[in-house]
Amino acid sequence: MKKLLVFVVLASFSSAAWAAGDRDKVVDRVQSAATVLDEIMAAPDKGIPEEVIGSAKCIGVVPSLLKGGFIVGAAYGKGLVTCRTEQGWSAPACFRVEGGSFGLQIGGQAVDVVMLVMNDHGMRNLLSSKFKIGADASAAAGPVGRHAEAATDWKMRAQLLTYSRARGLFAGISLNGAVVRQDKDDTRDFYGRMVSFRSILTGKVAPPAGSEPLLNAAAKYAGTTPVKTSATEVKPGSTDTAQAK
Repeated sequence: MKKLLVFVVLASFSSAAWAAGDRDKVVDRVQSAATVLDEIMAAPDKGIPEEVIGSAKCIGVVPSLLKGGFIVGAAYGKGLVTCRTEQGWSAPACFRVEGGSFGLQIGGQAVDVVMLVMNDHGMRNLLSSKFKIGADASAAAGPVGRHAEAATDWKMRAQLLTYSRARGLFAGISLNGAVVRQDKDDTRDFYGRMVSFRSILTGKVAPPAGSEPLLNAAAKYAGTTPVKTSATEVKPGSTDTAQAK
């Protein structure tokens, strides 16, 4: 009996340590996403134009999207996205990018990706928790520079503007064919339970501890005060349970 009790106690501690470790990975990714924004926007005349990021409804960052393959290219990465709300920038929502582009690609590389949702239609696609770039949401490679040229149509047409940085080079990128979906495992690790994309990105959930770097970066470059973070988890019994299953 004593051996069984000891085993149960050790198993409980191991599970808690494992869960803490998984959450730490998401927190590290939040910091990496903020660092990507800081470094991109700090580059003289090579960042995202102020008018563009200042008009974005949501900002998503994927640190180290993996691309590679021979003949058929593939892409996979994990990231965080935050959206404007009446209270400020929302809590970060965890997502993953999966998919590929066909073409002659040899070898592989890791690139940092920034995605900007530019209008209400794009926002609705994002809140659905899953959409395909180029099919469900129109996308375009975003303009680069300190200011956007008047001739560009980024404000009128594109629901989603996409950027990449690889080996120090920053430019617009096409991610057509890639699927963006909520990362439910990372969401559970970060929030302590499953919470829907819609609840997170519309400001119904307080940003958990560890959200600050990305929310502060979004506020710094795109305006709007970040929502105050909370160390508490989403309480059991919330209306999110049915929505997020």
